[in-house]
Amino acid sequence: MKAPWNFLRYLPMARRLMAAGRLPGLLFAVARKGSAEGSRLGKIKDDLRLLQSLCLAYWRGEYRAISPTAILSIVAGLMYFLSPLDAIPDWIPGLGMLDDIAVLAWVMKHLEAELSAFRQWRERQAPEKLLVVERLPATPALLEQEKAKD
Repeated sequence: MKAPWNFLRYLPMARRLMAAGRLPGLLFAVARKGSAEGSRLGKIKDDLRLLQSLCLAYWRGEYRAISPTAILSIVAGLMYFLSPLDAIPDWIPGLGMLDDIAVLAWVMKHLEAELSAFRQWRERQAPEKLLVVERLPATPALLEQEKAKD
């Protein structure tokens, strides 16, 4: 399945974001937008949470059973979701989120096997551990401090 045409330009940006260690800031921005958009996201809201959980587990070093290409695609998809000026600008009422939802749906479909493996990993974890691994602290700085302690 071919990637959405506008998505591909986000891959180099995702690579730079990951190399700069700026994943925490992205995850906080995704959480804010996900909360703000609420019901407009429909089922994709659960998918968005799964992608965020995977990125948090990856950031904390708890889950690394994912290919570099897959994690890069997830980060690029999240960046696309955040961008207000993409194929259909987010400020257009009723239409602005359509391309964001389409890109996230493509990421979910394209990485189905990787995400299924992550879901299985999550099922094997103790609930207490998942609470720690998937918890988003109050600020990106606190998340980075957690990483520095390890």
